[in-house]
Amino acid sequence: MKKAPLLMLVGLAIAASFVTQSCNKNDNPSTPVVLTLYDSLGGTAMVTDPTNSAVKIEAGRLGIRSVVDSTIFVIAADTAINPYFSVLLSEVGAGNLSGFQELSLNLTDFFCVATGSKNFTYKGLNMTDAHNPATNSRMNGKAAGDDFDAFIADLVIGAHKNAIPDNLIGRIGAIVETLRSQVVQM
Repeated sequence: MKKAPLLMLVGLAIAASFVTQSCNKNDNPSTPVVLTLYDSLGGTAMVTDPTNSAVKIEAGRLGIRSVVDSTIFVIAADTAINPYFSVLLSEVGAGNLSGFQELSLNLTDFFCVATGSKNFTYKGLNMTDAHNPATNSRMNGKAAGDDFDAFIADLVIGAHKNAIPDNLIGRIGAIVETLRSQVVQM
């Protein structure tokens, strides 16, 4: 991904932060409440989980999980960065989805917390250790700046596949960009 689209994502995030105010429960316009990104992605409203109709899930979490899973599939097809995930891809190719499910859960928890949810906890590795093959045997090499740009591009594609509005994608991109120095280790 070129620097201009990345800057556009950050710019959209800044613009979106000025647009995400609403009134409180009393509809008192003098008391604005700033929505978290998690709220904007669906928040805590309970909905039926499409993967298991007997389970309810927060709409925000479902939206984030959907983007995460879509993005993992986009990355799997992206020859620029899929070599970093050779362990995961070989497992999935052999019919073992446990690594995929763990990655999906960890990334979903991470993004729930990062977007403002108070109902979840991220228990995975810190971003530096998660992206360092010396501390995470599931990583196949250290990422460079271009790899990080490719990840952001794949994340945007995954978000678009789930009809996430561009202003929210920009806010997600701004969060991801704060992790660049931890993820890029070359």
